[in-house]
Amino acid sequence: MEEHMSGSTATDTTTEATRVSGAAGGGDGRAGGTGGDGGDGWIEVVGARTHNLRDVTVRIPRGRIVAFTGVSGSGKTSLAIDTVHAEAQLRYLEGLSPFVRQYVTPRDRPQVDRISNLGATLAVDQRKLNRNARSTIGTMTGIDAYLGLMYSRLPRFASATGPDGPDGAGGAGEPLLTSMHFDRHTPEGSCPACHGSGGTLHADPDLIITRPDLPLLDGASPWYAKLISPEQAAVPSVAEHYGVDLSVPWRELPERFREAMLYGTGDEEIAVSIRIPNRNTASEWIYNNKQGFRGAVAEVERLFAAATTDTAKQRYARFMRQVTCEECGGSGFGETARSVRLGGLTYLEVITLPVNQVSRWVDAVDRELTPAQREIADTLLPEIASRLRLLNLLGLSHVQISRNAPSLSGGELQRARVAAQLGTALTGIIFVLDEPSSGLHPADKEPLFEILAGIRDAGNTVLLVEHDPELVRRADWVIDIGPGAGRDGGRLVASAPPAEVAAHPESLTGRYLDHGRKRAVRERRPVTPGSGRWITLVDVATHNVRLDRVAFPVDRLTCITGVSGSGKSSLLHQGLAAAVRAGLDGGRAEAVGRVEGLGHLDWVTVVDQDPIGRTPRSNPATYTKAFDAIRQLFAGTAEARARGLTSSSFSFNSEGGRCEVCKGYGRRLVEMHFLPDVWVTCDACDGRRFREEVLEVTYQGMAVDQVLDLTVDEAAERLTSPKTLATTLRAMRRVGLGYLQLGQSATELSGGEAQRLKLASAIMRGTRGDSHGLVILDEPVTGLHPANVQCMVDAFEALLAGGNTVVVAEHDLHFAGCADWILDMGPGAGVEGGRLVNQGGVREVAAGEGPTARHLRRLLETGQV
Repeated sequence: MEEHMSGSTATDTTTEATRVSGAAGGGDGRAGGTGGDGGDGWIEVVGARTHNLRDVTVRIPRGRIVAFTGVSGSGKTSLAIDTVHAEAQLRYLEGLSPFVRQYVTPRDRPQVDRISNLGATLAVDQRKLNRNARSTIGTMTGIDAYLGLMYSRLPRFASATGPDGPDGAGGAGEPLLTSMHFDRHTPEGSCPACHGSGGTLHADPDLIITRPDLPLLDGASPWYAKLISPEQAAVPSVAEHYGVDLSVPWRELPERFREAMLYGTGDEEIAVSIRIPNRNTASEWIYNNKQGFRGAVAEVERLFAAATTDTAKQRYARFMRQVTCEECGGSGFGETARSVRLGGLTYLEVITLPVNQVSRWVDAVDRELTPAQREIADTLLPEIASRLRLLNLLGLSHVQISRNAPSLSGGELQRARVAAQLGTALTGIIFVLDEPSSGLHPADKEPLFEILAGIRDAGNTVLLVEHDPELVRRADWVIDIGPGAGRDGGRLVASAPPAEVAAHPESLTGRYLDHGRKRAVRERRPVTPGSGRWITLVDVATHNVRLDRVAFPVDRLTCITGVSGSGKSSLLHQGLAAAVRAGLDGGRAEAVGRVEGLGHLDWVTVVDQDPIGRTPRSNPATYTKAFDAIRQLFAGTAEARARGLTSSSFSFNSEGGRCEVCKGYGRRLVEMHFLPDVWVTCDACDGRRFREEVLEVTYQGMAVDQVLDLTVDEAAERLTSPKTLATTLRAMRRVGLGYLQLGQSATELSGGEAQRLKLASAIMRGTRGDSHGLVILDEPVTGLHPANVQCMVDAFEALLAGGNTVVVAEHDLHFAGCADWILDMGPGAGVEGGRLVNQGGVREVAAGEGPTARHLRRLLETGQV
């Protein structure tokens, strides 16, 4: 996720706070590059052609909430963010000196003839997710930087008899503190024992021996499952030395042998004889040695320390747990952050509180300030209070300030970014927000709209890229792009108030602005309690979730619902996904005591919204392996064989077939120093990416680059063989991606499109019929246009028809109403959530208590589910 003010890109540490608070400095005439006199009250976009936009000309009212709508892939984000905001960003950069500009990476220059009356913009782009473990709620919103200033400045001015006097810092003879003393990623603020990590990884015997009821080499240990390393291969010799029968279950073996397997034999030498087969002949050679046996614990730690890549380290990390640092208690902070107090709490204690409790602490600090402290605090406390208020209003009151980005759901992460941007007191700004309602329960949407209305009423313009009909209905103006996606989109369908768009005959969005329209139809499958076909988790404890027992029906669609922060994502990922994955690997998840019903599953996959690739070389065809089959088709032609071309010749990633001038990119990057870099078409291959000899080979009258230019729909009609290719294209169409070009760069795909590509891969695996899997998705229809929800429902139905099990966490209750089984978490968020409030079919859950039940009843009464 990305956030910036007309061109300043955010980072993941305390510089985020500096950028947010310093954004006011961009409020002068140069901030966003005004493109007109601002007198007519409209932003005018003329001839926009960015991505799939087709010469769009539209007027956008200033000082209003404007919703940009359209089906997924229609071009609405291309217009609002990649054209309007990108142009404002570049104009902002033009106001900076060339020296400064050379250190800023700007967006690509939008393809547009003219944009008039454009002011400064602030944008949150949900396509660029930030999952850096160092990024927290505090760093994303700037709260941690303000807290660091408070703790480093205020205690030194406390009265000696005041509430914080004895614990204050910076008194006579004491060194003055800086904000870095409250950052565990700095030398000043980190714990000297663990250097800020909070602990160290050590091999855990419980992860090495996971099934003590089984024999050591027959299921008891995933570590000893394959005798690969010399240490592992020596096991039979060690067993012979101690006179042990390895067919006996682990827990029944002599304690002395078990200790040796885990912790080694010390000075006691073991005669080891290992037979090593010769790969080239039928012979083998024998390795004899006599030495001490190291043991699994030491061997795991040795190999982990010696691993040089993340992949290699992960191979051994599965047998290790982090042991908490005794000096800092696992916090990673040094003595200062753990001891200096303000308002009765240390810095460490404050950041581990949820947002709503930090708000109360801020009020307490404000009441206790000395006159000297107040002069300083008056510049800090209002900024902190403002950001906390927004987080509370956006449904994040339950989240700890120290909660890191990877542990947040997609919706929580999105709203934290929105809170960072909306915390400014600027006026006359154009706020560009990409799906701010993403991940919000219906009960949380009213506060969001109130915030947006407040921003508008303060003299700003709010541009929303939005799918939610409830928010679109309440906007002042709607710009609908479409009518379809990809090549079928990119045109202006309607630009009018919501009521007029609702009556527009060509607007798909307009059809869903009517309260009574169904978004998805599915015949629910019956669920039989007590049938034995359930995946059951026992003793679940992760984050705020505490469940003695929770069950998911096999080969059915289960939806986990609940307000934001109720524990849905924790149950889905740290509970179900982790437990099933560990169970199938012979291990045990840390957050789950036991898993029952694993015999119904052969595999598990989590379909997330992370990018499928981070370079332009990655695309839908390469990700789904469709391009492998396409290259084989070209290599199999008589013309290719005559030229001596193989399948690798038709890859733009391989030497021999690609254009070597542009290295297969089709474009060449021209660095412009302090101006935006410019991509120019490669003059050697004319942008076609391949050598001329390769491009002369055709299949069905098309060269290989022309096949990559086909949409999935077009390719499915023309490329009906081989069967693997046809199956792949059919799966991509089934998830609603027929509009994508096969060769479209992965960097241009939204998170939802990346997720649906992964779902297509899961469908291919799940419909083979040779195995049954569990497919897990977090908020799969959040961010989808209502017209696209049915595609996802149909895709899930294909998986279920193959005997697979699908479990999703979702806020969209129109979708939840299609599920066979609903698990409703809550009743509130944070400490008020984490419990199973309702479960059953849609009518059983609707008859219960809580916000989900209340909204489901409304949808049932209006016939929407």
